[in-house]
Amino acid sequence: MRALLLVSIAAMGCGARHYDRAAVENGVRAFAQTVAQDVSRDGPAAWRKHFADTPAFFMAVDGHLEYADSAAATQGIQGVTRVIKQITLQWGEGLRVDPLAADLAVMAAPYHEVMVNAEGGRVEARGYFTATVENRDGRWQFRNAHWSDPVR
Repeated sequence: MRALLLVSIAAMGCGARHYDRAAVENGVRAFAQTVAQDVSRDGPAAWRKHFADTPAFFMAVDGHLEYADSAAATQGIQGVTRVIKQITLQWGEGLRVDPLAADLAVMAAPYHEVMVNAEGGRVEARGYFTATVENRDGRWQFRNAHWSDPVR
């Protein structure tokens, strides 16, 4: 009887950690495509809805902390929308998703952006993007992010 109890407890513990890795990966891949579509359609303001609105959020760019928290990201995005009028974002081949839990994953991908500023000038950027992605309240969001451009 005692052995059966131990097996039952062990099985419950294993079940608590089990999740559908394929479903997480598919969800994050769909989220990544939605982000690219929204940013390309709506410009830089679209980023706000894809960044987690929590104190845990942060974003780094080229190894420097760009936004220390969600409030800084909101303020920064408002400034960017005055300078950049349009963005075309494409994730490159080799988008990777590493499911960590049912509601948490790491996403990584090469990216290509074409940005058009208020004066009509074009700037292109290519690099690599990494992020922790979290499913909160039924939708995926970036919990943190890091953009890096190759050293020129």
